[in-house]
Amino acid sequence: MTEVYAIALFLAVLFVLLGSGVWVGLALMGVAWVGIELFTTRPVGDVMVTTIWASSSSWTLTALPLFVWMGEILYRTRLSEDMFRGLSPWLARLPGGLVHTNIVGCTVFAAVSGSSAATLSTVGKMSIPELRARNYPERMVIGTLAGAATLGLMIPPSLALIVYGVTVNESITKLFFAGIVPGLILAILFMAYVAVVSKTSTSWNPDVETDMSLAEKLRNSRFLLPVFALILVVIGSMYLGFATATEAAAIGVIGALLLALVQGSLTPASFRDSLMGAMRTSAMIALILAGAAFLKLSMGFTGLPRALADGIAAMELSRFELLMALLVFYIVLGMFLDGISSVVLTMAVVEPMVRGAGIDLIWFGIFVVVVVEMAQITPPIGFNLFVLQGMTEHEMGYITRAALPMFLIMVAMVFVLIFVPELATWLPENMRATPG
Repeated sequence: MTEVYAIALFLAVLFVLLGSGVWVGLALMGVAWVGIELFTTRPVGDVMVTTIWASSSSWTLTALPLFVWMGEILYRTRLSEDMFRGLSPWLARLPGGLVHTNIVGCTVFAAVSGSSAATLSTVGKMSIPELRARNYPERMVIGTLAGAATLGLMIPPSLALIVYGVTVNESITKLFFAGIVPGLILAILFMAYVAVVSKTSTSWNPDVETDMSLAEKLRNSRFLLPVFALILVVIGSMYLGFATATEAAAIGVIGALLLALVQGSLTPASFRDSLMGAMRTSAMIALILAGAAFLKLSMGFTGLPRALADGIAAMELSRFELLMALLVFYIVLGMFLDGISSVVLTMAVVEPMVRGAGIDLIWFGIFVVVVVEMAQITPPIGFNLFVLQGMTEHEMGYITRAALPMFLIMVAMVFVLIFVPELATWLPENMRATPG
């Protein structure tokens, strides 16, 4: 019964704090404080200071602000315009036409950003006017952007995977490579959906694109070279074992600065704005991680995670049944919290269950990220929906309906991962050893 009271108290304090508008990181610290004060005899102040310092001084965590800064720098370049000019000649003749630029553009930018919101804003600001001008269905334009932008949470460098890796103490580099194949497969599923709709919908009647010769297509492709070079350097340096995730992030920042300089986008104002944007995002995530570390320690003192894990074990759920329960749990949680908050808020309880069930934590990281991707496009707190509402001025209900097919495709991707786990585990198991 003690565990039941502890759970009820933790949830009550958490909902009161979050409902009153307290920041997520501070709310987590508040719950942890109450737990230690009421259920242990430890000096709460000393414990909190030590835990917050330890969680904030992790060398692995250094990769986070660097990748955030890289994305902020590229957000202020002409990357989206160049991507559209380079991709559109090759994609125009596919079933679905230039709508595929939303998906491929988001996939490419996700590989240099790591942020779903930055991916959506960068690709959307260029593709929405272009696709509207060519008479593509508005709902498909919005839906594909909403869904494909979530790839920023999956394809490395992913901020969600960094946070997950730090929380469960797993290799960031291995998590990055675990996300590559599932991320690409999810993008292909989005593109397949667009192709099917383009052939079956009676309202699909975009303007016909002018044919380009092969030479013209190749000339336009030169606009893609800088971003692909940056991707190869960042990802390749990790895969070949030349750099850790943190070192690759530093290389990415230097590459992004050089790209912005060559494009003429690097001004004192844009440099300052990128630094401030990276600082705000990194500080927010660091505060959430510090609160989660304190809460994890507090729950460990109370014995709550072990009791819950034992309770789940006593139910004798199969691996599949446990994953289905977690799928529903994270979908519901994602309606009220962003993806990163969902991960750090729950890992203290979920990690012991997953370990006890013998589930690979690298694979589970990809499972969790696919599920929390859904949180970006589920009301009432779907962040991508709010970004799209600001960009398109449509009602929230319209945007939600447009994003619904993408949500269902992500659910299907969860089952693909469950039945073919090698999609997430093969690359990490076969990558070269990374130094340090």
